Amino acid sequence: MFWTLIATVFCGLGAAGIALGIRAITRNKAPRWLIPVFAGAGMLGYLIYGEYTWYDHKQTLLPEEAVIVGTESDGILWRPWTFVFPYVTAFSTVDVESISRDTDNPNIVRFTLYRFEQKMTDAVSHRVHIINCESRELVPLGADGTPRVDNMKVLESGNPLYQTVCAD
Repeated sequence: MFWTLIATVFCGLGAAGIALGIRAITRNKAPRWLIPVFAGAGMLGYLIYGEYTWYDHKQTLLPEEAVIVGTESDGILWRPWTFVFPYVTAFSTVDVESISRDTDNPNIVRFTLYRFEQKMTDAVSHRVHIINCESRELVPLGADGTPRVDNMKVLESGNPLYQTVCAD
């Protein structure tokens, strides 16, 4: 976040420099308010660029064994342009190396699901899940390793998470 702040300030200073150049070319006939407007537009433009390229940047940082199984794009009220041009605000990945069939039932698969969220700072969370590949029931495991049946979901057969984890 610190480097984002520094880059934002420098984009603002660069855009303000462009406005100063416009004023110099026009022999100070361009209005003075052009300088802070350019600075604000430069900073806002950089922040919007960062939001829209966050997902692509994070994809390049993932290891090969991470498979993206879902994305979320939400419109945000205080960013009205996101209703017209939504961007990815969160995504989930499965570590394919964490997939194991270590139970007595070969249809039960254990795996780790990671969730990346774009907030003020990037947030990453992970949780171990089990899935019954026959009935497509997905159950997260608690911190003590017990299944949290109250959070059970039934996945559709076309769900990328189901297809990734239960592929033979």
